[in-house]
Amino acid sequence: MAGLYIHIPFCKQACHYCNFHFSTNLALKTEILSAINTELILRKNDISERVNTIYLGGGTPSLMNQKELQDLFDCLHANFDISASAEITIEANPDDLTKEKLLQLYDSPINRLSIGLQSFYEEDLKYMNRSHNANQAEHSLLDALVVGFENISVDLIYGSPTTSDEHWIKNVNRIMELALPHISCYALTIEPKTALDHFIKKGKMLAPDEERVSGQFEKLMDICSKNGYEHYEISNFAKDSAYSRHNTAYWQNKPYLGIGPGAHSYNGDKRLWNIANNPAYLKAMNKWRDEPDYNPEGNLYDYENLKEKDKYNEFVMTGLRTIWGVSLKEVELRFSPEYKKHFLGAIVTGISKGQVLENQGTYCLSKAGKLHADAIASGLFMI
Repeated sequence: MAGLYIHIPFCKQACHYCNFHFSTNLALKTEILSAINTELILRKNDISERVNTIYLGGGTPSLMNQKELQDLFDCLHANFDISASAEITIEANPDDLTKEKLLQLYDSPINRLSIGLQSFYEEDLKYMNRSHNANQAEHSLLDALVVGFENISVDLIYGSPTTSDEHWIKNVNRIMELALPHISCYALTIEPKTALDHFIKKGKMLAPDEERVSGQFEKLMDICSKNGYEHYEISNFAKDSAYSRHNTAYWQNKPYLGIGPGAHSYNGDKRLWNIANNPAYLKAMNKWRDEPDYNPEGNLYDYENLKEKDKYNEFVMTGLRTIWGVSLKEVELRFSPEYKKHFLGAIVTGISKGQVLENQGTYCLSKAGKLHADAIASGLFMI
């Protein structure tokens, strides 16, 4: 089964740390959403399988109004074979989640909320330049539960200079108290060319401290473990196996189609990415709609054909991040013999340090290894 990712490239304001494609100018919102529906129609044959997951990401998809959402789902159901049990997720900001909005979402096909909370503390939210406040953070969760949403995921960010260990522990424990089924936690990362990168270089803001980042990650793992949350991927924890089916498909190298400006697609052999520019995307989509002979390649999207080396490196990187690990049998089945030899030679270092555990031919990260996941994976890459 395949996945559909739909990128809604609009936000009320720019978070200082964000490097995803978005615009705070909403002037083109109606036209872009119409173009997204057009792209869905024109690319419906890119997926031959039944759609098992739909993910509305961004940007801030919760900026869409009721009619815009209805138009999108009408288009989806008219053009794709969508499973009756499909997981349908929308990313939402707390300030958008009024009771009225939550009722609208609950009455729509959406059955999973991913709420970009980041913190319950005002100083963290201001440092990140989030559009919501601490009170909205709390009430978005309580109201979502009252409305009837059960499949809720919350995003939290750790390692900020404004986040003390005490506040971080309280952030995580609040999610535990509410017994929400899923939590995604990310280290604050300074991405190039973001506002945060600029402010830190100018000395206007403090940078994250690596010791604080690793310490808070360890506290996160301990609290989640004690409360029965399974650490099924480096940044993700689930109670009662409430995994994100959409993201799990990414990590297991399943095909997905990405729609909208800046969206990425993958079919097992090719990786494709749409242009990350709203006016250019709109121009390309209008020409593709109106001109039967128009070639969207190089205008709407670019792509790369993945070499065996690329597929192997991605297989190892994503596999190690999960509880399912990297199966030596799968390496044998998927890749040429030299890849198994390379893997077995390179994995020895991680095993000797106690960072990688082996069980019946499957290799997973230990708790200590999860602190060094990227370095361990890159050490296994075929260059």
